Amino acid sequence: MRICVAGAPGAFGMKHLDALAAIDGVEVTSVVGGEPDDIEAFAKERGVGHWTKDLGESLARDDVDAVILATPTQIHAEQAIACMKAGKNVLVEIPMADNLADSKEVLRVQQETGVVAMAGHVRRFNPSHQWMHNKIIAGEIKVQQLDVQTYFFRRSNINAKGEPRTWTDHLLWHHACHTVDLFQYQTGETASEAFGLQGPAHPELGIAMDMSIGMKTPGGAVCTLSLSFNNDGPLGTFFRYICDNGTYIASYDDLYDGNENPIDLSGVAVSNNGIELIDREFLGAIRDGREPNGSIAQCLPAMQTLDRIERSFQS
Repeated sequence: MRICVAGAPGAFGMKHLDALAAIDGVEVTSVVGGEPDDIEAFAKERGVGHWTKDLGESLARDDVDAVILATPTQIHAEQAIACMKAGKNVLVEIPMADNLADSKEVLRVQQETGVVAMAGHVRRFNPSHQWMHNKIIAGEIKVQQLDVQTYFFRRSNINAKGEPRTWTDHLLWHHACHTVDLFQYQTGETASEAFGLQGPAHPELGIAMDMSIGMKTPGGAVCTLSLSFNNDGPLGTFFRYICDNGTYIASYDDLYDGNENPIDLSGVAVSNNGIELIDREFLGAIRDGREPNGSIAQCLPAMQTLDRIERSFQS
């Protein structure tokens, strides 16, 4: 499988490159960078034979079977559509778009072209959430409430590596997207009620720095999500599953019971790295000619719920 990684020098581009290096039968044949990246030096350092700042150049190559897009949110939909129209399978980092209309267009093009297209909803693949999902599917537990905190200290355009960004991140269409999809995935239902509250916009970034979101499924499960770019403390996302049979606390790839005793996740998946697991699913779906877990179609309900939440800000 010959892969192009776009956004390679960025934080998540690097995560995907490291993940792909752990998977047999994969070769990164092209990397795409942006300004101000020295993509040539980066490619030579990583041993990648082709580099460019023009995604179209990589899409025209015969030695590219699939593309992983770890590029700025605002161009995800445009680039994903370009990949599919070029006949390339595509994994687009979360979110697939920053609005519902573009998300629907991404799905339409996927259905038209028939290529494998997947959104980067990595929470479906983290071993902690996989363990929960397996228990839910087996009927051993049922989610009654999911409480989530997503906290960062990010008052300027910097990425996960602490380096300057050329674009502005968003609490709703990026960070909330993870939890909205996870809640609906774990409950097996699309939220019937959803609303949000947002704090004041940052005077320079133009985005809300604090946000509160509530959701409820037809079956009665509720989700409370708190997000902030103002939190000067432990960073990341922390999940508390309150179930009919136990309480569980998930932190990325680790899981604890309600009393903070660790739960053994060995055997849940072939890796403890969620990014590697999502990449394995993407490549496996291409090889098997099947729909991946986390396909564009499966993730569209999350975008529909995000749209409802955004509209609730005005109401």
